[in-house]
Amino acid sequence: VLKAQNLQGSLPKDLVKFPFLQEIDLTRNFLNGTIPPEWGSMQLVNISLLGNRLTGPIPKELGNISTLSSISVEFNQLSGALPPQLGNLPAIERMLISSNNFTGEIPETFAKLTTLKDFRISDNQFTGKIPSFIQNWTNLEKLAMQASGLMGPIPLGIGDLEKLTDLRISDLNGTDATFPPLSSMKKLKILILRSCNLIGKLPDYLGNMTKLKTLDLSFNKLSGEIPDSFSNIRDVDYFRFSSVVSYVSAWYSLHINCGGREVDVAGNATYEDDTDGAGASRFYQSRTNWAFSTTGHFLDDDRPTDSYIWTNSSKLSMNDSRLYMNARLSPISLTYYGFCMISGNYTVNLHFAEIMFSNDNTYNSLGRRIFDIYLQGKLVQKDFNIKDEAGGVGMAVIKKFPVTVTNSTLEIRLHWAGKGTTGIPVRGVYGPLISSISVNPTDFIPPAEDGGSSSGISMGAVVGIVAGSVFAIFLIVLLLWWKGCLRQKSQLERGPNLALPSSTELKGLDLQTSSFSLRQIKAATNNFDVANKIGEGGFGPVYKIVLQRRYCKAKAFKISDMQGTLPDGTVIAVKQLSAKSKQGNREFVNEIGMISALQHPHLVKLFGCCIEGNQLLLIYEYMENNSLARALFGPLECQLKLDWPTRRKICIGIARGLAYLHEESRLKIVHRDIKATNVLLDKHLNPKISDFGLAKLDEEDNTHISTRVAGTYGYMAPEYAMRGYLTDKADVYSFGIVILEIVSGRSNTNCRPKEESFYLLDWVHVLKEEGNLLGLVDPRLGSNYDKEEVMTMINVAFLCTDVNAAARPAMS
Repeated sequence: VLKAQNLQGSLPKDLVKFPFLQEIDLTRNFLNGTIPPEWGSMQLVNISLLGNRLTGPIPKELGNISTLSSISVEFNQLSGALPPQLGNLPAIERMLISSNNFTGEIPETFAKLTTLKDFRISDNQFTGKIPSFIQNWTNLEKLAMQASGLMGPIPLGIGDLEKLTDLRISDLNGTDATFPPLSSMKKLKILILRSCNLIGKLPDYLGNMTKLKTLDLSFNKLSGEIPDSFSNIRDVDYFRFSSVVSYVSAWYSLHINCGGREVDVAGNATYEDDTDGAGASRFYQSRTNWAFSTTGHFLDDDRPTDSYIWTNSSKLSMNDSRLYMNARLSPISLTYYGFCMISGNYTVNLHFAEIMFSNDNTYNSLGRRIFDIYLQGKLVQKDFNIKDEAGGVGMAVIKKFPVTVTNSTLEIRLHWAGKGTTGIPVRGVYGPLISSISVNPTDFIPPAEDGGSSSGISMGAVVGIVAGSVFAIFLIVLLLWWKGCLRQKSQLERGPNLALPSSTELKGLDLQTSSFSLRQIKAATNNFDVANKIGEGGFGPVYKIVLQRRYCKAKAFKISDMQGTLPDGTVIAVKQLSAKSKQGNREFVNEIGMISALQHPHLVKLFGCCIEGNQLLLIYEYMENNSLARALFGPLECQLKLDWPTRRKICIGIARGLAYLHEESRLKIVHRDIKATNVLLDKHLNPKISDFGLAKLDEEDNTHISTRVAGTYGYMAPEYAMRGYLTDKADVYSFGIVILEIVSGRSNTNCRPKEESFYLLDWVHVLKEEGNLLGLVDPRLGSNYDKEEVMTMINVAFLCTDVNAAARPAMS
């Protein structure tokens, strides 16, 4: 065993003179030449030659070593076809031959290798289809065929490999294919089927793979919705890009120092800072006109930290070397976006320098980084290798590409298609790397205005302005009608203080509700008797009522919390808005106009309404277990015993409800007051978000300054509480606080376990510094909880409560 010694020369055939030698491990050296055929007469158990400069074929004589259990020749330059004689190895368990230049088909004799546990052939030039005989390898635990050159489809028999924990297949050639039957693979931890031409829907059984940690199905043609069963998967890494970007100015250039700080280049431009730490599956939006997204984790990473920025540690001798001192990395896909670009032709300059390998005669110099370059979704260079193009390590190469921008957006994507080494100098070094980007106009003169703004107005903009003006006039007319300014006098005499639409008039608003009479509700609540009161909301009391069947002709709304029974026996709650509230009428209009159209399993359902005189009533479904706040930290007699699986289910349910409000509903809504008292629990302890009276539709531009801050201190995001800056990230912050309450069983606003901790969030940061985050867990849970799940949930809370709104994840 002589590992990582940077040995030079060729492999000695004279090792055959050691008859009792069982292991040859020359991993990560600088050896060249071929593998001696003479070794085939030895009684070896392990041959490991990973990370050298070996060439030529694998000798067929190695198929004679009946004792051989493991052979690893990854990250070399071996070539030729695999010898069929290797299929005669009776004891082989590991065959690792990735990142070479092997060709031909997988020999049929390999069908006999039923003892195999680990088989890796990624990054080669094989031909033919994935052999169906792999179903014979029932002891297989790891299978890697990424960019192997083989064609699809994935054989149906692969589903018989029930012991698999790690399955990686990507970049298959061939035609479209349906998702392979993997339902028997209950032990899978890593499943990568990237770029496999898969079509159809995601199978439900994926959600039952509870041990799954990494799932990558990107760059396929899958359709349909993500199955509900996916909520059963723990800690799965995934990426979803969902963001609306809005800029005022139009731009005609782009300069980014990828992974580095701002740099002024003489006679050129200022390259903007790009030092955001990013991380796995992240979208980052700059303060100007660009953004980037990165996907994936560096799998099998031997580096101490999962870094997505690399800094060169040696001296670089090149022009503008400051542009190459840092680089941004990604394990799978790295995409840069230029927004609000003026339509026209541009030259894209991509600056590269390989700074993660060495430039010497050691194994550190043997790495091969290979990835593809796409512009505007089109492949412009395949199998790009920085070191080869630049002529060595630490040398600059600038790739220039013409591109046309027609929709105001420029997209530059660097994609790892499974090729190149993944373990030189250590495992985890692979994937796209870029030093800087510059984009300049080719055939038009930029406007002179500062910031690059265009003085012209396109036809699309004119149409938008006209349409917006017409819509604004329509809203003004509708508001005037609502307030009574455009109605007859007889209509305004209904109430002396409030001009409200009647229940009959509400039917003309196309709301998905119906009305109740005040007489019905008064009778059901015994004239709003305190005995029927079940809660007190921010805008009035809540009552539980029972409506007789003969009164129930339709659905009903919620305004205050009451309870009743619909014709099918459904118990309902009625919320009574306070007539003295100056905001009551406005909030009521918000409730009717928005909530009536929202239907989701994790939103409290709005049944109907009642509007008579000064009475404003909304009628909702009744939630048997009241609020989450009452269940967790209400009076002792009202608290519920919530085990950890139930608490985790509640967290996920709230997240789904918010994701619907933010991204999936027809109306994009920010709740603005997410807290435990606004999360109600049904009889099965399923969470449902309540109180949309504070919700407000987002303006067209995604972010805006709210002139009326509404919410609860202790739950409000800092940018919203201090500056009124409102986005859906304000709800994300509040959700993070609620997670901490659910894990700890403590109220954020009534928690002071230590003098230095006024809020629950303060205490959590103290626990983090002490290395005792599990000290947050509710003592009532005892030891009956999954520590890994709890830590994951706490880490999600940390992400959600980041003081930087842009760093918080989307609810999806």
